[in-house]
Amino acid sequence: MAIRNPHQVTKDFEAALCEYTGAPYAVAVNSCTMALTLAVAWHLRYDQDGANYDERFQVTIPKRTYVSVPQAIIHAGGRPVFRDEEWRGFYQLSPLPVYDSARWFTSEMYSRGTYNCVSFHASKTLGLEQGGAILHDNPEADAWFRRARFDGRAEGVAPKDDTGVIVGWHCYLNPSTAAQGILKLHSLPRHNDPLPNDPYPDLSTPECFK
Repeated sequence: MAIRNPHQVTKDFEAALCEYTGAPYAVAVNSCTMALTLAVAWHLRYDQDGANYDERFQVTIPKRTYVSVPQAIIHAGGRPVFRDEEWRGFYQLSPLPVYDSARWFTSEMYSRGTYNCVSFHASKTLGLEQGGAILHDNPEADAWFRRARFDGRAEGVAPKDDTGVIVGWHCYLNPSTAAQGILKLHSLPRHNDPLPNDPYPDLSTPECFK
């Protein structure tokens, strides 16, 4: 008798996220930071016409946000540039259709054509031990995200049999956390207000981001 794949619970959690948020696809990862990293990396490889961006591509974000966001842009191959913006709940990583929604998670939140990155950290609305997800509607990107989060491997394929390995990250969501997410999402209210912002420092000042 075959033992059930423990990662099936992650797929069940992703299906529940789609039902709750209205997104056609949800890719669960171990943090919102990694969700942003993958979403930006996808766009820095291909634009809508399939052309490559170069490593000097600028991604503009509010100067007062969490410190891992410019780090995610750098790790994805871009250059963070900062703007003055008072934001609540979410903001765009401009000009990409990528949104940092770490501080807002509610039902029917998904907007067509976007890559909405959400957080499941213990201090956030869903309140798991860790975790995040990319909510999106692109089947080609979905296939890439699923390889990229799993060390560049195809999920469910033995390494010796995988002929399509890409450069990826080790950032899949643990099945135990996904199971916890299903339980908490089942009783989560349909409407949740954005969380208040933390007193973020001005990220345009550190030398590492200049």
